[in-house]
Parts: sequence; structure tokens; C-alpha cells
Amino acid sequence: QVQLVESGGGLVQAGGSLRLSCAASGSFFSIKYMGWYRQAPGKQRELVATIARPGSTYYTDSVKGRFTIARDNAKNTVYLQMSSLKPEDTAVYYCNAGVFTRATMIPDDYWGQGTQVTVSS
Repeated sequence: QVQLVESGGGLVQAGGSLRLSCAASGSFFSIKYMGWYRQAPGKQRELVATIARPGSTYYTDSVKGRFTIARDNAKNTVYLQMSSLKPEDTAVYYCNAGVFTRATMIPDDYWGQGTQVTVSS
């Protein structure tokens, strides 16, 4: 079983910064990709950023230049550094990871429990 535990959410004023962390634990071979999604009230969950081996990254347009995703493979941890935060960034942020728990070509998808980020104007 694989667990993803997030931390770092909170309340911040517009223009401020927060760093989210997500650590994977449990029994697995390796992690193919890690990323962050978010879901605002009344909206669908959307992809924010991903990072895969060997370090390729993707960002949704609305966070480019403001958010940075990074990964520590030794700690099985992914980070999301969020700067110049806007009220529209307010959402529950979910960690996501594709994890190889078996000898297969396709990783299993896992989710964290979510962490609230609130940006006040």
C-alpha cells in the first residue's frame, strides 16, 4: 500500500508564498511521476503541475512563472513552491503520483488527502 501525505497549506495574503510538500511512503519499486492538482469550490479538479523522471515538468498556463515543482527522489517527495499567489489560486490541493508497486509497465495512480490553500485579497 502506498500513502501520500501532504503538508504546507494555509492562509496567505495575495502576493504571498507557500510551499506544499507531499511524501510517498509504503511498499513500492519506484515512482514514475508526481504532481499536484487543485479543486476550487464548485469547479472541477484541474492539473496544476507535474514532474516525471528524469525531471521533465509541466505547468498549467495560469501558474507558469509563479509556481515551481521539484522532486527529491531520495525522499520520495514532491514540492510545489507557490509565489505571487492570487485569490483565484484558492483551492484544495491534491498530490498525485504514479507508483510502480508491481512488475508492470503501467504505474498505479495514488492520491493524497488534500490540503487547503486560501489566498485572501
